[in-house]
Amino acid sequence: MSNLAASELPIVILDAVAPTKQRCLLNRRGSAVWDVEGDRGRFAVKLGYPIEGTSEWPAQPWTALAPAREGHILFRLNVSVTYGEWEEGTWNVQPWREGPDLYDLWSPVRAEGSKVEPHLDVARSCAQTLADLHAKGWAHGDVQPAHFIIGMDATRLIDLALAHGQWVPEGYDFTYRGCLVHYEAPEISKAILETGEAVPTFESDVYGLGASLLISATGWRAVEYPDDAPRPVQRQAVADGRRRDVTMPGKLGPLVDAMLSYNPADRPTIGEVISALS
Repeated sequence: MSNLAASELPIVILDAVAPTKQRCLLNRRGSAVWDVEGDRGRFAVKLGYPIEGTSEWPAQPWTALAPAREGHILFRLNVSVTYGEWEEGTWNVQPWREGPDLYDLWSPVRAEGSKVEPHLDVARSCAQTLADLHAKGWAHGDVQPAHFIIGMDATRLIDLALAHGQWVPEGYDFTYRGCLVHYEAPEISKAILETGEAVPTFESDVYGLGASLLISATGWRAVEYPDDAPRPVQRQAVADGRRRDVTMPGKLGPLVDAMLSYNPADRPTIGEVISALS
């Protein structure tokens, strides 16, 4: 199907939220995300639909299931969420998280000639929210700067559709096929190249956090490959360990360097990351 079917909120969402204001933030690659406000509050609404195959990429039916899968995980984490099915796939309605993401917040750090250093308390808050997820038995599986929302009262980790570690209903579950390669650990990229699937772990999440801190503070990806390289080429570079040298000021430099270690066992645990930032 095209994106057209997700360009309007379905009736089931209108009934659930009764919006007075609504704004579509994203509608591509099998997912539409809406910012919705109404008398019942402000919400993020996600719609999933299958990606049709073309001559350039295979069909991706799993994207239709992602919102309900995330809805189940959020429910297990005691987040106020509703989710269900619509004619093209599944949906969820979850609390709106206000604030910049990590990459946007650290834009002054990346500015040419900047003397601004990345705030360790922000890095620590990102590590803590990831540690909280790990403590509940879930590996996030899609750690990236855009998924850390730095609010006035707390840092929150969003987009949990790819999380693994606890039971997920079979009807909403699907195989993990990696995430945005910029933040994908070498063992994940290697497994996907070899078998087409992988399992995210706490160690791969630590790698993702290290890569997120690096690119947010410097603008550089952890691994070198052409900007327009196909995903298999990107993954091969990650699997081959073509990592850049980490040059970051203060204690973040050696810490991020360790978090990006090729061998998962050589990376610090998320608890050790928090201790190093305290």
